[in-house]
Amino acid sequence: MPLVIPPLSTRLTTDRLVLRSARTGDVAELRRLLRHNHAHLHPWNPAPRPGEDPTSITEVSNSVLRQRREWKSGRSFAFMLALRAEPSRFIGKIALNGIMRGAMHGAYLGYWMNVDHQNGGLCTEGIRAVLDFAFGPAKLHRVQAAIMPHNPRSLRVIEKLGFRREGYAERYLQIGGKWEDHILFARTREEHPTPDGVGHEAALY
Repeated sequence: MPLVIPPLSTRLTTDRLVLRSARTGDVAELRRLLRHNHAHLHPWNPAPRPGEDPTSITEVSNSVLRQRREWKSGRSFAFMLALRAEPSRFIGKIALNGIMRGAMHGAYLGYWMNVDHQNGGLCTEGIRAVLDFAFGPAKLHRVQAAIMPHNPRSLRVIEKLGFRREGYAERYLQIGGKWEDHILFARTREEHPTPDGVGHEAALY
């Protein structure tokens, strides 16, 4: 399967959301969002390196530049989420990380939502759009997700989206300095609804 890299200017829209890559001009907004959600995200994120502040201007700026480089090289596609009514104010992030080409053509799905926008179905809506992007313009064949057993909210989202449970990985990732077990989920192109009215199709601009 040929390497396909959709343009960095890609925008996805749903009924309530707009999704796009972060720009250098978004650093202040990203920093606000990360600081506001520090306690909310802490239990699910890898621990930063000693002395590193992931919400500092330097680290956020470096993160944006890294995401843009990885998009251009086809190694990851990271989308920031905003409400269509407030497109300049971010409320979450959904990313296709660790993209593997060759025989697999797959990626790992990662996502999180602002603590103030939980339980409204926005995360599910956004992931549906990103899956349409993954199996459509990005030409991926497989999207995987790994979720800790004690993260019921994230488990509900992934199960609602129809991901297959594939297994249980003990001590899979180091989160907060501790090796945590994860439940493994996946979905392939063959399982994804086609854009003929059966499933959700995001609009791209």
